[in-house]
Amino acid sequence: MSDLLNITSGNFESEIAHAKEPVLVDFWAPWCGPCRMVAPVVDKIAETYAGRLKVAKLNTDDEPSLSAKYDVSGIPCLILFKAGEPVDRIVGYVPERHLISMVEKHLAPAA
Repeated sequence: MSDLLNITSGNFESEIAHAKEPVLVDFWAPWCGPCRMVAPVVDKIAETYAGRLKVAKLNTDDEPSLSAKYDVSGIPCLILFKAGEPVDRIVGYVPERHLISMVEKHLAPAA
């Protein structure tokens, strides 16, 4: 797994709700095969959009209440937040271009 920001109920408000940029949260679990498959794609997106997009991971086994709050019933579930609100999501493993397309439609144009 990557060294992306780890989201917990303790830091959710400060890291997601008050973030100035959009935040992509990867809801995952260590036992989930598709989650491990999408992890390198999530890492690449974090690198590609650094400074324009915050990328974080949330372990659904450790944070069942946050998973339930955002109706995460299947993982991996990637939810894009803007101003603390979920605006888009992808459930399951998808090709990299699908994730990039979701992210790009919610980002401000590059300076």
